[in-house]
Amino acid sequence: MSARIYQRPKNAMQSGKARTDEWVLEFEQSEARRADPLMGWTGSGDTQSQVRLTFPSKEAAKDYAAKYGITARVHATPTKGLKLQAYADNFR
Repeated sequence: MSARIYQRPKNAMQSGKARTDEWVLEFEQSEARRADPLMGWTGSGDTQSQVRLTFPSKEAAKDYAAKYGITARVHATPTKGLKLQAYADNFR
């Protein structure tokens, strides 16, 4: 069973930063998705890919994965860069 650990990104639709300090452990898909012959919806029999666990820190998520024998990859948090620009730059 493999999983990935990452920090939740900021929501692009809102200016707030709620829940961005949480770390998420998300299981990777173990079988391929396939189209349902009757309805045409895409799905699989893998229910682990629907599980998403949240933790207060990266260490807590790594400890949980180690305790239950889950091989987890930790994805680094991208740096947050500000684009400082003056209003007058729009007219140059």
